[in-house]
Amino acid sequence: MARKPEDTAQRYIGEEDALGELRDRAQGCTACDLHADATQTVFGEGPSTAVVMFVGEQPGDAEDQDGHPFVGPAGRLLDKALADAGIDRRKTYVTNVVKHFKHIVRGKKRLHRKPNVLEIEACRPWLDAEIDRVGPEIIICLGATAAKALYGNDFRVSRQRGAPVPSPLAPRAFATVHPSSLLRLPDSESRASAYEEFVRDLRAAVEGVSAARAPKS
Repeated sequence: MARKPEDTAQRYIGEEDALGELRDRAQGCTACDLHADATQTVFGEGPSTAVVMFVGEQPGDAEDQDGHPFVGPAGRLLDKALADAGIDRRKTYVTNVVKHFKHIVRGKKRLHRKPNVLEIEACRPWLDAEIDRVGPEIIICLGATAAKALYGNDFRVSRQRGAPVPSPLAPRAFATVHPSSLLRLPDSESRASAYEEFVRDLRAAVEGVSAARAPKS
């Protein structure tokens, strides 16, 4: 059963809140139970004038501790891929569908767990607000969880990666794999091949579009 707006993060969001205000409000979000085991809310980051927005699944262990999105191993790989694709990360907006780290503790490690539908629905108003405030020209989903959340449950990254997706959320929308999936590949040859394909996806998504634009008036 879908959650009612009052049972989601929507209750924290003011219609006139700017990105900075949203980020501050999100720190106290208890719309789902994930906040209880997380260190902190990890909100999106980047300029409000960003042309390109990247949307992943959720913060990982490093992000949960640091408080910033995409700063762990997958984030470092994304940084490298963006540089190779000719995209300046500093001019993009990076965020996640879910703002708290969902995990299970095994020994001394905190292992990632996939967020469920109710957790995604509870957190979705934050992402909708980010998209509204930034107004990106291009949205690129990283991984299946983000792609299904934004483009519908029938979306399959395995079949539709790199292809334009009709979406009311932005003039141009795409999806590709999450960089963490490259790190899990078993050998260097497969990782190198997958990395090249990932960079091609990123490059194709922004082809013909400048990564920067004039500030909003």
